[in-house]
Amino acid sequence: VKERLSLGDLDTLMPQDMINAKPISAAVKEFFGSSQLSQFMDQNNPLSEITHKRRISALGPGGLTRERAGFEVRDVHPTHYGRVCPIETPEGPNIGLINSLSVYAQT
Repeated sequence: VKERLSLGDLDTLMPQDMINAKPISAAVKEFFGSSQLSQFMDQNNPLSEITHKRRISALGPGGLTRERAGFEVRDVHPTHYGRVCPIETPEGPNIGLINSLSVYAQT
């Protein structure tokens, strides 16, 4: 950075001329993408972004595994009403283990 500062004119020098953003971006992505519970946000449209932020997972460190989770865990419990959406859950092995908060649920 010091070499680039001495070579360029300080009036026309831009931050992107001094620092390469690719290594910094790669380090941030690797840091936040290393956990089982973190993932990159789905930003296709505003609705998918909101839905992604309201998702809850029972999997991961300190949680359940797909193989050991029985029907009791995956089924809708009476305490879920008004808190967890009973409809919005993925199909397949994650059914009932990944849920979404209800519309007016408070965390």
